[in-house]
Amino acid sequence: MRGPGGGHGPMGGMGMPTEKARDAGATARRLLARLRPERMLIGLVIGSAVVAQAFAVAGPKLLGNATNILFAGVVGQQLPAGVTKEQVIERLRAAGDTTQADMLSAMDVVPGVGVDFGALRTSLLVVVAVYVLSSLFMWVQQYVMAGVTQRTIFLLREEVDLKLGRLPLRYFDSHPRGDILSRVTNDIDNISQTLQQTLTQLITSLFSVLGVLVMMVWISPLLALISLVSVPLSIVVTMLVAKRSQPQFALQWKWTGTLNGHVEETYSGHDLVKVFGRSDASLETFDAANEEMYKASFKAQFVSGIIMPAMNIIGNLSYVGIAVLGGLRVASGAMSLGDVQAFIQYSRQFTMPITQLASITNVVQSGLASAERVFELLDEPEEEPDDPEPVVLPTPSGHVVFDRISFRYEADKPLIEDLSLEALPGQTVAIVGPTGAGKTTLVNLLMRFYELDGGRITLDGVDVRRLTRDDLRRSFGMVLQDAWLFGGTIHDNIAYGATDPSDEQVLEAARAAHVDHFVRTLPHGYDTVLDDDASNVSAGERQLLTIARAFLADPSILILDEATSSVDTRTEVLIQEAMNRLRHGRTSFVIAHRLSTIRGADTILVLESGRVVEQGDHETLLARGGVYADLYRSQFARSGADDEVTEQAGP
Repeated sequence: MRGPGGGHGPMGGMGMPTEKARDAGATARRLLARLRPERMLIGLVIGSAVVAQAFAVAGPKLLGNATNILFAGVVGQQLPAGVTKEQVIERLRAAGDTTQADMLSAMDVVPGVGVDFGALRTSLLVVVAVYVLSSLFMWVQQYVMAGVTQRTIFLLREEVDLKLGRLPLRYFDSHPRGDILSRVTNDIDNISQTLQQTLTQLITSLFSVLGVLVMMVWISPLLALISLVSVPLSIVVTMLVAKRSQPQFALQWKWTGTLNGHVEETYSGHDLVKVFGRSDASLETFDAANEEMYKASFKAQFVSGIIMPAMNIIGNLSYVGIAVLGGLRVASGAMSLGDVQAFIQYSRQFTMPITQLASITNVVQSGLASAERVFELLDEPEEEPDDPEPVVLPTPSGHVVFDRISFRYEADKPLIEDLSLEALPGQTVAIVGPTGAGKTTLVNLLMRFYELDGGRITLDGVDVRRLTRDDLRRSFGMVLQDAWLFGGTIHDNIAYGATDPSDEQVLEAARAAHVDHFVRTLPHGYDTVLDDDASNVSAGERQLLTIARAFLADPSILILDEATSSVDTRTEVLIQEAMNRLRHGRTSFVIAHRLSTIRGADTILVLESGRVVEQGDHETLLARGGVYADLYRSQFARSGADDEVTEQAGP
């Protein structure tokens, strides 16, 4: 099993994508096109964002007005009553105090009158109402956008799931399992997060920047210019830091995947690690990967963490400049204190959206890379469509003919050439040969997991391409060398072979496959829950459960791919007896390495490099003294005792 990066194994390829999309523009357009059905709601999101930011932008200005009311009241209370503001200003100028006179001229003050608490209360209530309304519309924006995103991702995930069902087996053979899992899980989740975060943040930040900029220019073009000077500096700092941190994040994800893969492989092969004394070596590998992950994570977090302190320094320098110049303008009467206060708040609001827009660049790149990987999966060639007017075989008899078929996995490497074979109803056809000879490929072609390059296969005289794949495959029952069980009860795993079987049918299948005895010895019997690896039962017991599932399916044609390879000799005798009953009246294709198990087959095919080099029954092939005879004698010499026991039971 290869780890992450190699791709094999459950954890292979599960790290988050860090590369950029190869064609970001095309991928972005295709992703946004999926939002088209939600355009009315997206319009509502944009409208809510505009209103929310309008209220949010108005808040500091309204709060500045409240500050002006409070400041004017405090100053007015200190001035002599019975005179007008103009008279006070003239006295100040006559006394040479022009600074206070200029400041007083810009204020709405009444000498001798204190704070107008009624006006102050009204102003503050308006500020509270504005911020509440802004929050309300922001909530509407987030709520609607969450629905838009999740519906879009729901449809995308559903489309991917349907696509997986339409992909040919060739695709799964040529792509690492971890990579496929990563596209279906991590990449789609990453797209969801990217849409949810970036779209709302992009809309909010854009309108926030525009609104704040308008208010800043309106209040003071000079102070607005100071704030604008800090913008390019902030962007440059952000991009420089992001450029240095991105490779470290890439290393962090790489080593995260490596570490996860190592842990997963070590856990799944725990017994072998102990048996071969590799615990210390495994720990050293873990420590090395953990150390590299620590270094990369530390650098990534440290470098990226510089952004906010750097932005704070730039923001504080801008703040100092605005405060000093604003104070001078208040003193000169060119601005009110409330406007300076509002402007300082706007300057804070102005830099934050720009920082957010810069920071989501990596998020967008990661999301587009994920989208591109998912779209690549969706664009993969599918299985040839079923015949639009398919033939229906209600009860196939199992007459199978391979008519001069040819097939190759790679265009320049022939595997099966001009192979012909006929299996009559009820016959057992055994397929033997060295590894890579094409035994399993022959079965895959029969079930249309792969399409032929030449020739045809017929079932009851009908070309299998005239049947729908579902109807064709319902005619088969299959027991593989690798016993596949899912997390659930033993009862459910056996019942998987039929649609809504009764408990009695499940029990009959279990008895026929010699499962009932060992299941009843378990504490919970048929309600025993198997874990993901079915590690709470032995390998032989797992094989017996899959055989019971085949019994329950009651198919017309059986495919047995080393079905008894994981059971002991005595159990194999019992299984062979059960298989004889199961095969009665059914066509059977048996792939075997232990030749003693297929002596009673009606026809034995000996394959070499995709060609049938010998064909006949057991006695005929032995008498011929060819390849089969050599294989049989070599096996008998190695395991004569087992063969003798099996021979007593018969095939």
